[in-house]
Amino acid sequence: MVGVVAGIMLTALGPATVTGLLPYFTIQSNVAVGVFAGYAAWRAWQGRPEPPSVLKGAVTLYIAITGTVYHLVLANPASPFAMVQPHRGPGEWWGNQFLHTVVPLLAVADWALFDRRGRLRPRYAAWWLAFPVGYLGFALVRGLVVHRYPYPFLDVAQLGYGGVGLSALFFAVAFWLLGLLFVGVDRGLAGRVRGVPAEPAPAPAVAPEESAAGPR
Repeated sequence: MVGVVAGIMLTALGPATVTGLLPYFTIQSNVAVGVFAGYAAWRAWQGRPEPPSVLKGAVTLYIAITGTVYHLVLANPASPFAMVQPHRGPGEWWGNQFLHTVVPLLAVADWALFDRRGRLRPRYAAWWLAFPVGYLGFALVRGLVVHRYPYPFLDVAQLGYGGVGLSALFFAVAFWLLGLLFVGVDRGLAGRVRGVPAEPAPAPAVAPEESAAGPR
């Protein structure tokens, strides 16, 4: 949660404002991580069970999408959708790293190392697409109003609706496959946990026999 707040506030040191950052998937996924972390901590403090694994898997997938798309698509000069990276001051640079690198890595590590295993199902990968699809609709409707789009692969003015549709289909399949990868990793780790043999219990101590005459 601290990393999320630090990333947003440091990024807002640049020309963008906090409200101007909210339409970005990056910010929304980071906020989801922060809210989930706070919710999980509150449940733990109340002595309640941890949140459902399907929910944690969804949040982890979304922040993993943020890191993956940024590094492979938006900040990659070889990508057709690469964005020009502006000069950033130290604070804004660190904010960008928190949002796109540090928080995604920490969230995925937390899920891989500490989440209970064996509770994810393949159908969840399709369920988890609900938020990205909803975000697509939000970005397109917002673009009609403000005539700006948050990412090049959603820019109707440059690609047209057909081009955006193809991009959306490609990313939807990629996100679905990434979700299936999460499910596969969860099942693989669950199998490893079940396959570890338990240590044998120590044999109980046997009290020395007493003679019929009583203890000696």
